[in-house]
Amino acid sequence: MTDTLQIFDRLKEDHDKHRRLLAQIAETTGDSEKRNELFLELTKELKAHAAAEEQAVYSTMMRKPPTTDDTRHSVAEHHEIDEMLNDLAATDMTSGAWLQKFKDFDHRYRHHIEEEEEDHFPDFAEHLDDEDTQHMREVFDRRKTEEKAEAELTPEKAENAKE
Repeated sequence: MTDTLQIFDRLKEDHDKHRRLLAQIAETTGDSEKRNELFLELTKELKAHAAAEEQAVYSTMMRKPPTTDDTRHSVAEHHEIDEMLNDLAATDMTSGAWLQKFKDFDHRYRHHIEEEEEDHFPDFAEHLDDEDTQHMREVFDRRKTEEKAEAELTPEKAENAKE
């Protein structure tokens, strides 16, 4: 069970970092250097985290029939969050639209990670053995590092940004 707690604690550490970045971005204004730096860091963090989480945790949980519905739900949310992030990247940071989209994104992402932490992770833990948890931790740490090194802003073309 210790390994189980370690993998989910590791994911929560990332979520806490994401919460801090969201709060810091909310304190910035316009197309400032600080906002751009924080947004790039958040983007890389979220893209790397989601890819590693899907490869390590969700691929494991898909093999556990009682957790497949929650797993599919979370993966679908990852894709929605990625689309919102890309749309934000394509939107002019000086516009009121950017701030509204950011607030919507912040709310959506916080809902996603709270659902994972409060509902999914405790349920997932009940269906894992030591081999599963060791595998998930090793894969997550390795893939997160690799994914973060390759992650970049991938904005939609400005003309395709959602209104």
